[in-house]
Amino acid sequence: MASGKKSRDQRRLAAQAPPPVRSKGAPARRQANPKVLAIGAAVVVLAAVAIGLAFALSGGSSSGIPKNVRTLGSAADGLPGSTDVQTMFKGIPQKGLLLGSPFAPVQMVMYIDLQCPICQNFETTITPTLVSKYIRTGKVRLEIKPWAFIGPDSTRGQKAMFAAAAQNKAFQFAQVLYDNQGTENTGWLNDAMIVQIAESVTGLNVPKLLADRNSGTVSKDVAAVAAAALADKVTGTPTVFVGKNGTKPALVGSPGAAPDITQVETALDTALVG
Repeated sequence: MASGKKSRDQRRLAAQAPPPVRSKGAPARRQANPKVLAIGAAVVVLAAVAIGLAFALSGGSSSGIPKNVRTLGSAADGLPGSTDVQTMFKGIPQKGLLLGSPFAPVQMVMYIDLQCPICQNFETTITPTLVSKYIRTGKVRLEIKPWAFIGPDSTRGQKAMFAAAAQNKAFQFAQVLYDNQGTENTGWLNDAMIVQIAESVTGLNVPKLLADRNSGTVSKDVAAVAAAALADKVTGTPTVFVGKNGTKPALVGSPGAAPDITQVETALDTALVG
């Protein structure tokens, strides 16, 4: 039998993704195809029932999971960037898809797609500053809403992130994923890659994540985000809303354009003094 380390190395080679996609400047949001939005509007009410039925009929099984999966993840020998991610979020309150103090006076809501290259640019160049300046200091609480509209890799990533959220590790999972993101719709985010990402998050129970991503609870979470995106008129990612707690947050930046760090910080600072 191959050793755990050898098996992980073999999986890493088997799931080797293309070089990460890096966006520069102030890009437009990754826009959803109008047909996708129309279909989403038509089926969102039925989504939870349909997915839950499929789960029940399948028994929640999943294929393609590598053998010799590590039980608990560790950033120490994980994918590139894993130790930096561990440091970035260490000590910050995290519950599900919420990051930061529950007493923070300002809320920030962000819709993402886990294979969106523009989200990747935002998460790797802007989010670290927001975490250290606003979230770690107790000023802002971030709610992330993983949406899936680009393709099958989006859906696989979304379900895995919801499963990580059940262990309060969603932000670490997403950040490691973005640090190692492949090219859109190439099948890069397969089971082997999801295992590698999960194994790179310290303390994450990897077998539990793999099982939970096919659960009825995650199916309901997927439907809830689709409904929220529809209600918030979200047409692309990243989409950011900011406001004081207890109020409806407002869109940051212009429709169709990803906000830059100046726009986000201005919105946060205005909400903090408002």
